[in-house]
Amino acid sequence: MGAGAFIEPLVVVTLLFGGTWVNRNTDYRIFSRRRTPSTPPSPSSIESGSSSPRSSASLLDRASSPSLLRLQEAKWRKREIRILGMRKEVVSPNTRRFQAYFLSRLLMKFPFLVEAWYWALIYWVYQLGRAFSAVTMVEGTVNVARRHALQLIHLEQSLRIFIELPIQHWFLQHPFLMHWTNRTYSFIHIPGTILFLVWLYYYTTTRNRVDLPLPNKPMGEADGSPAGPKLYAARRRTMATCNLIAFIVFTLWPCMPPRLLSDPEVGGDIGKEARSYGFVDTVHGAEGESSVWTQNKFCNQYAAMPSLHFGYSLLIGMTICSIPLASRHRRSRTASFRITGNMTLRLKLPSSRRLACLILGVAYPAIILTAIIATANHFVLDAVAGACVCGIAWFGNRILLNLLPLEDYFLWLVRIHKPERRSVEYESEEDEDAWVDKGSGFWGKGTVIN
Repeated sequence: MGAGAFIEPLVVVTLLFGGTWVNRNTDYRIFSRRRTPSTPPSPSSIESGSSSPRSSASLLDRASSPSLLRLQEAKWRKREIRILGMRKEVVSPNTRRFQAYFLSRLLMKFPFLVEAWYWALIYWVYQLGRAFSAVTMVEGTVNVARRHALQLIHLEQSLRIFIELPIQHWFLQHPFLMHWTNRTYSFIHIPGTILFLVWLYYYTTTRNRVDLPLPNKPMGEADGSPAGPKLYAARRRTMATCNLIAFIVFTLWPCMPPRLLSDPEVGGDIGKEARSYGFVDTVHGAEGESSVWTQNKFCNQYAAMPSLHFGYSLLIGMTICSIPLASRHRRSRTASFRITGNMTLRLKLPSSRRLACLILGVAYPAIILTAIIATANHFVLDAVAGACVCGIAWFGNRILLNLLPLEDYFLWLVRIHKPERRSVEYESEEDEDAWVDKGSGFWGKGTVIN
């Protein structure tokens, strides 16, 4: 593994801490005696439009102490569970009584710590599931995974999309490209995903904070994506749903990656057929650039279907391509081209920011797709399955909101209040991607996003 054994984890930790610092609440003091309690204005004042983040904060500054406010908080809150069109209201603990505790104040100062926790929970639950599958795997499962891989090859041949071999052979003839393709596969997936989450949180949430002075953003104005915090929350849930679906698929249908088909110790006709394709493991060989996350005994090597490398990259690319831009970044341009004489062709071109989003949003999944095929870590159909998983999670991630009551109980047990994020504009309680709560927030009037 070489230097990557410590460089990649260092990059991951740096990105998480960097994201925590960049998205910190610069206007909040953890140890200040005069802390602004995070109780919002009353619903009547919100509806009349007579309150603002500053005016409500000033009124609350003159209110009772945090200890008295905790006594005034209701012990329970209402949550709504939605399954297959059915709705049921349940109650769960109201953790706002713990908002004056140290850990709650720490999260108020560094709200991205909550996102770092979510990412760690999503990632490590998935990895622990894979690790359990790896350590409990028997030889029969390996043989089944090999047969499944050969079935995919036969299906791709019948569909005339068996292009993995010519692609890998072309890259093997260009060692420099092969070297960087190995690095792309091993070291971009996790750091790239975290960098995306840091950027998306900053652009949809932090830059919409009306109470924070930020670079090129006057205090009191929202300058982030009009989609607001609910877009970030939806994409985070989409990643978690991708992991859940992928875990179910590779547990029920294990599939060997192409690179393992060339095992010389496998006998019989199946072993001969598998070796006949000549796939090369370019990542884990002596000249490879394997990752610390993929080269250990707890890694399930037979979880190629679906490819979350491609599923995640497609999710990231689609989000970047389609993200609503701030008003000053979405002004289109008109270009004129003289064709003949008095004939002029006028084209409406996207803004430079939108054009950059389109280029990056298309290039990233294309690069990852090339890397997973050239390194023989996935079949084309693995990528297709990853795209399907991404699509299902994209539209069905809201099912994870049904776990919010469990989160409330967990936070109640550890005595922590999680800061709630609000969109800039006031929205209805019926919004599909939001759960309304008269909770805390520095984003002005709006809907609380979980």
